[in-house]
Amino acid sequence: MGFGSYDESEQQDEDHDMDEDAAVNVHENSHEGSIEFDSEATNDELVAQLQEIKEE
Repeated sequence: MGFGSYDESEQQDEDHDMDEDAAVNVHENSHEGSIEFDSEATNDELVAQLQEIKEE
């Protein structure tokens, strides 16, 4: 075996041998439902607060 050579038997299907238990489940923490916020502030007041935060 020369410099830069490799044993092809070591490379067989390495990319396809994924452990399904190790895979990321993107829906593990998914939730269905809705959320509501009640606020005494008007939209203009909330936008003004947002502008103040952005300026800081």
